[in-house]
Amino acid sequence: MDKEKLIDWGFRFIAAAILIQMLFYKLGAHPDSILLFSRLGLEPVGRVGVGIVELIVTILLLVPETLKYGIVLGLGIMVGAVGSHLFVLGIEFNNDGGRLFFLALVTTVSLLVLAYRHRSNLKSLLPGTAAS
Repeated sequence: MDKEKLIDWGFRFIAAAILIQMLFYKLGAHPDSILLFSRLGLEPVGRVGVGIVELIVTILLLVPETLKYGIVLGLGIMVGAVGSHLFVLGIEFNNDGGRLFFLALVTTVSLLVLAYRHRSNLKSLLPGTAAS
């Protein structure tokens, strides 16, 4: 595997690993996850729904043919996560020292790097462009 593919897979793995880790908290109904989504007014439907979407994003990121969909859907989820921390929950949530916010930022940055690296493939998702 060449260096560029290895770098690419590294960012895909970082994002997928964080999403999978958080998935267990959401779908396992961890008390911290229930508290977080309760504060957002989205418990339990939002917690379970976001968990399912994160599972789908993880799969899309790890399948080369669906990477572009995983990037876009993942960025949508992460904008919600980062926005929730900035505007509702705060950087530090439930005495976590900012851990959840930091993981959301790392995931977002990984997805943004992937979006930049695959920008030509992402253009095919825009209306009026040829499919690739």
